[in-house]
Amino acid sequence: MEPSSQHYLVITALGADRPGIVNTITRHVSSCGCNIEDSRLAMLGEEFTFIMLLSGSWNAITLIESTLPLKGAELELLIVMKRTAAQARAPMPASVWVQVEVADSPHLIERFTALFDAHNMNIAELVSRTQPAVEDNAAQLYIQITAHSPASQDATIIEQAFRDLCTELNAQGTISVVNYPQQDEQDGV
Repeated sequence: MEPSSQHYLVITALGADRPGIVNTITRHVSSCGCNIEDSRLAMLGEEFTFIMLLSGSWNAITLIESTLPLKGAELELLIVMKRTAAQARAPMPASVWVQVEVADSPHLIERFTALFDAHNMNIAELVSRTQPAVEDNAAQLYIQITAHSPASQDATIIEQAFRDLCTELNAQGTISVVNYPQQDEQDGV
């Protein structure tokens, strides 16, 4: 199928977790003739959320749009759908991965997302979880962030700012910056 004839749909399914539910959803998506381009699944309390980017012909996307609400009701899921378009990604010559462990308190995730925002980095993935307090140990917050640097930015400048923020917050953190060669460098231009 040529890209111009592809249509795209973002779906979010939210509901109580139980065995086989993800398989039921993916089987329904496949039976409608759609392809799962990208997906994420997360457990939040007793609930799960499953986010998918689907592609397919106009007929396949229309079929999933008309049948998934009924399937969602049958499975007791909240379903949200939105049409979207394929988008060429801007060059992102560097990726940054951070992991943080810190005593939990309000505004910590915001502090780290603000750091990436201040460096004009696009956050591609953010995962956080809180480990409850045990005996004399305070609750711990674990954060993982993956971000991409636009072509005009030097991703390594965030390293010192990240270390400074970890020191300020008394956090244990690691950062890894991977620079990818520019296309013209690869081609010898």
